[in-house]
Amino acid sequence: MDSPSSSPWKQPLQAGVIAGAVSVLLSLVGMVATFKDRFIISGVFSMGQVIFLAPILLMAYSLLRRTAPQSRQQVILSGLFTGLVGGVVLAALVVIGKNVDLQAMFVNSSPILHNILTFNQPLVPGLLILIAICMVMGVLASGIVLLPQRVATAIIQGVSWILLIGLMRDLIITVTSRWGPLAGLVRLFFANSGLKPLGAILLFALIAGLNYWRSGRPAPVVKPAQTKERPLIYYAKWIGLGVLLLLLPPILGIFFSDILDTVFMYILMGIGLNIVVGFAGLLDLGYVAFFAIGAYTMGVLTSPELNADPMTYWQALPFAMIACVVSGMILGLPVLKMRGDYLAIVTLGFGEIVRLLALSDWLRPWFGGSQGIQLIAQPTIGNFVLNTQQELYYLFLLGVGIVAFIAWRLRDSRMGRTWMALREDEDVAIAMGINHVATKLMAFATGALFSGIAGTIFAAKLQSVYPHSMNFLVSINVLSLIIIGGMGSIPGVFVGSLVLMGSPELLREFAEYRYLVYGALLVVMMLTRPEGLWPDARRRLELHEEELEKEAQELADAESAATETTK
Repeated sequence: MDSPSSSPWKQPLQAGVIAGAVSVLLSLVGMVATFKDRFIISGVFSMGQVIFLAPILLMAYSLLRRTAPQSRQQVILSGLFTGLVGGVVLAALVVIGKNVDLQAMFVNSSPILHNILTFNQPLVPGLLILIAICMVMGVLASGIVLLPQRVATAIIQGVSWILLIGLMRDLIITVTSRWGPLAGLVRLFFANSGLKPLGAILLFALIAGLNYWRSGRPAPVVKPAQTKERPLIYYAKWIGLGVLLLLLPPILGIFFSDILDTVFMYILMGIGLNIVVGFAGLLDLGYVAFFAIGAYTMGVLTSPELNADPMTYWQALPFAMIACVVSGMILGLPVLKMRGDYLAIVTLGFGEIVRLLALSDWLRPWFGGSQGIQLIAQPTIGNFVLNTQQELYYLFLLGVGIVAFIAWRLRDSRMGRTWMALREDEDVAIAMGINHVATKLMAFATGALFSGIAGTIFAAKLQSVYPHSMNFLVSINVLSLIIIGGMGSIPGVFVGSLVLMGSPELLREFAEYRYLVYGALLVVMMLTRPEGLWPDARRRLELHEEELEKEAQELADAESAATETTK
């Protein structure tokens, strides 16, 4: 924790200014005004209000968690002062906007925004209400810090789920409308926009109560003789998860099945890039090239536009996989001696070369140029054609299952340990006799294979492929989901894909601000959880080694003090 400053108000002042500045930024980019009519709790507060008040609450909470232990009164006053400063900064935006025409520079600095910030009240009472509510946010942060950890965690979980459920009201109603009698029960919790106040209270009590109960349960005691035995509940969980995954398309419908298809496609690519970047430590920014090669190979071999005797999907799949593996090795050969930024630049160039070749008129007779390739064959099982989002979901699910199993087995294999040794220190790995040439080529080839499989399913899903679908941002998205989920972690790929690819699709209103949210999320992740949301155990230990040593030292000091007291 940070040592207390010479002035007890310096850190709350800085935190309040930063929180206010973030709220002003979110207001001026238009997020507050865009979501002013999307209620979280009907008639109580909207998503727009949450957007400009949340930074103050979060900054006050972060400050109070980081600072040295203080008295109860000091904690409350620090939170109150942080909220006061943040509210003053927001009030300053309103005052300046009322007297100066800011719309010439900031289009969203409009009377609509000013009315939202002043809660549709006259200027002076509205500003006082704004500052007062910001101070309440600071006091709430103080209260959460002062509560026991178990209670605070339950409250945070309850509030987070209420925000999420209220924001996704329309989607939940759409899905549950297919559930017969249960649909009426679900509707009891929702108003025309957001949750009903009583529904929000009941859901909060349920979620917070369950979290409080679970956190208080004692950890199961495992006897030495049972360490290698799997309890029945372990297998029941996996069987239940498998059944749920199989039943998702008919339960969720076409829209959500399409979202799951997108998520699974990025999971396929993420697992492959995780081998290259997370396991082997080779930064690849042109990963989309292998996705394009898989898609275009499938198109060339199966489309009647370019092939007089087109193959079926399953006949062309092995050739697409071979093409991706060969292209991965071709990329790996010139970059064997490159590391870091140089490797990233070369792989970026490779990705752009593949896209430009597909777009060029020179290869137009084979790749279709800017018009792409149409009429690509779809997978068939007997006479049954997989041609809908719900049917293709099972193909994606099968691909993800196979690829994840292979990656999981590779991680703990001899090759996986070799990749990790190369990632930690290439010079030492070579000195110990590791064949770095074969190791790097294997990593590139495996990653390319998994990305190519995703490309073949993508081409079959759309029955077409275009060069503009293979741009640089695809590689950035895949790399981002790995960082968010946890570098080198296979479960982290699933979590990162759900967060970065599933959430924007579910909340299409945020599509305009997707990259702003990406950037903010990455910054917050690097500051708070640099290891990712679901990190690999080894990486977690590496990044928190100092904290673990400090905790061990504090524990040893406490045991020593207890021993002396006993004597």
